[in-house]
Amino acid sequence: LNAYGAATWGQFFIYQGFNAHAGWMHTTSGVDTTDEFVETVGGGENHRAVCVQDGSRCVEPIARVIVVRIRQADGSLRERSFDTFTTRHGPVVGAASPGRWLSTALMNTPVTALEQSFLRTKANSRADFLAVASRRANSTNNTLFADDAGEISLLVPQFVPVRSAKFDYTQPVDGSDPASAWHGLHALTDLPQVNDPASGFVYNSNDAPWRAAGEATLTATAFPRYFDQAGANPRGDHALRVLNAERAFTPEKLIAAAYDPYLPAFARLLPGLIAAHDRAPLAARAGPVALLRAWDNRWSPGSTATSLAVFWGEALWATAATPAGAARVSVWDYMATRSSDAERLAALDAATARLTTDFGDWRVPWGEINRFQRNDGQISQTFDDAKPSTAVPFTSAQWGSLASFGAKRYPGTKRVYGTSGNSFVAVVEFGPQVRAWAVTAGGESGDPASPHFADQVDHYAAGALRPVHFIPADVAAHAVCTYRPGAPCTPQPVP
Repeated sequence: LNAYGAATWGQFFIYQGFNAHAGWMHTTSGVDTTDEFVETVGGGENHRAVCVQDGSRCVEPIARVIVVRIRQADGSLRERSFDTFTTRHGPVVGAASPGRWLSTALMNTPVTALEQSFLRTKANSRADFLAVASRRANSTNNTLFADDAGEISLLVPQFVPVRSAKFDYTQPVDGSDPASAWHGLHALTDLPQVNDPASGFVYNSNDAPWRAAGEATLTATAFPRYFDQAGANPRGDHALRVLNAERAFTPEKLIAAAYDPYLPAFARLLPGLIAAHDRAPLAARAGPVALLRAWDNRWSPGSTATSLAVFWGEALWATAATPAGAARVSVWDYMATRSSDAERLAALDAATARLTTDFGDWRVPWGEINRFQRNDGQISQTFDDAKPSTAVPFTSAQWGSLASFGAKRYPGTKRVYGTSGNSFVAVVEFGPQVRAWAVTAGGESGDPASPHFADQVDHYAAGALRPVHFIPADVAAHAVCTYRPGAPCTPQPVP
């Protein structure tokens, strides 16, 4: 394979990484590729046929009994059978109401998807990569691509069904209306795509593709609305800020940019809180507001303002998320423009109370709260404040941090522990010989007895990426042992 990077899903391909000539990474796409259809049921001998609107045509769903063997507590296996039904739109997943089923349409080409996932790791150029993408078996990921010819691209998922503009596919649509059905897939030439832009960069942060190379890269109205359900986010704002500020990136400058500590969400949100306090000052809030007023909106392990801002933001988010969804606006926009003074101030009270209750003071350094902990090889850790952990200075991407560490409290903890965000970070420089630097959360091994179980924790927290040994000479110079699958690892002499 001769590729390096991060694997996922337990598969044998590199999900994001690079080979000697090209690199690829993936983000979560906002393209809508899965839809729900409300089916009108009632025709036919068994009253299960799915009918069109006027009832003139009813079609029996495909019925199938699926038998699953389930492991019991005593180790035995017990069979359980399920009656399943599939309409022309897809499998039935539930009932929308009496006499109306709900079916789901989605990509269901697992072998082709596996082919695309593996073969793209062998692409040596953008033309190679797009030839693999012609399988149109990626339904979830945006792709950022670069190669040693200097080509860069942003691609959206290639599996995008063609749909009627008269329906809102963010909600279940009327499956009895033939016009609501999928009408094949978009051609690759129909999809939003950015190649070799004048800005010299492409980015994505799980947001819309429209500003992938800077503001107004693409015109959103030129594409059907189902090409984006994500919109903009503060991390994207931050990415544009650092990418537009530099025209001569070196690997070192790019690593530094990836760990820039600015938090644009708070730069937008905190003025509303401060203004609310100024309109109704209260002595008990004066200290916390003064701390936030003087803050530069940058994370650091010793910052008490970061702790207060994050706890305040989480409290306000909890009140804004539901009404924002109902209004179909982002939670950030709702918090900035629609949250009331009372809600903003109540969230501050909740934040200071939580800090004081859990840590004895509302002025707590962020690094004392935000922690990385890996106690064993389990995927789901049992976190414990009494056990060793490492301070992580960066916050969740929720607030616009490019370096992302999604952390929360767990049963019995007061500190927050990260389980999402940056898990594999790499900077790759293509040239006559590829050079790269990377870091993995914790360590490469899942065995607590291994020296590589937690040897990258400090690098991870500091954003200090390690050199990647990729070319044969580097591998030979640093290998401790070599092996073939199924055989023991043969120790190598120290060079």
